[in-house]
Amino acid sequence: MWKLCKSKKIDVHACSLYLGGFVILLAFSILCRLNGKNFFSMQNIMNIIQQSAIIGITGIGASFVILTGGIDLSVGSIIAFVGIAGGMMLKGGVPLAVTIILCIVIGFLIGIFNGYFISFGKVPAFIVTLGSMQIFRGFTKVLTDGKPISGFDDSLAAFTGSKLFGITALVYYVFILYVIMVFVTTKTKFGRRVYAFGGNPNAAKLSGVKIRKIEILTYAIAGMFSAIGGVCLLSRLAYADPNAGAGYEMDAIAATVLGGIALSGGKGNVGNTLIGALVLGILKCGLQILNVATYWQTVIIGVVIILAVYVDKANERKAE
Repeated sequence: MWKLCKSKKIDVHACSLYLGGFVILLAFSILCRLNGKNFFSMQNIMNIIQQSAIIGITGIGASFVILTGGIDLSVGSIIAFVGIAGGMMLKGGVPLAVTIILCIVIGFLIGIFNGYFISFGKVPAFIVTLGSMQIFRGFTKVLTDGKPISGFDDSLAAFTGSKLFGITALVYYVFILYVIMVFVTTKTKFGRRVYAFGGNPNAAKLSGVKIRKIEILTYAIAGMFSAIGGVCLLSRLAYADPNAGAGYEMDAIAATVLGGIALSGGKGNVGNTLIGALVLGILKCGLQILNVATYWQTVIIGVVIILAVYVDKANERKAE
């Protein structure tokens, strides 16, 4: 592994990420063993995968936004809003497949809403998405009077819970989505333009890139993947909760940062965001097994994120 990481063709941050993930796994394995617990039990592994899956899906959208140097704080609220909208549709007799499509469209349109005000209105992304976070979280409470919706058909839970070769459908969805979006970022003109925009917007504009279009589309993609995450969470919980998705915007950004996508934009690999989501899932699950207080879990995860960014910046300075 060390020889592999020394190769100039290998992403240094990716190697640091894999090594860090291995160290965290080893540390939790030893600590759990000392406390008479088995970290690698099937139940714990499934918990890590389930926790990481939704974060991984929303992390794809966050990756696109951050690659352009932007930020999206509306992820959690979109998850909740889409969940409530989807729940109301299902209760109204709309078929599951149609409900899923409409939910994804809703997320896409919310993303366009964000992107329009950021690109054409020149309002900082932080402010626009913070406003959206409040607006759509509020709508979820208005639509349901703050009460969850339950009593769905078994087909909803089967959407993510059905198994093939012992692996849940949700895992396959995550894998397929990442394969598609890694292809988009590395092999398509749109992907190259996203990197160009994030690297140097002025140079990209001079070279013919329609930067406003690219910016709006990246936020639309973020909204779409937040909606997909919302549908998957709705299926996992089998009820629509207006409080769902709280904190997921931070988890999505954390997975992206841990995956090595530069907050300044223009650098990183979307595929590594999935590894970042898994590392985050391992951290959360391990801390829960060790009965670490929730507040301390937040502190520890925050420290890990800061260290990840610090290491990335240190590597950049060495490369220069």
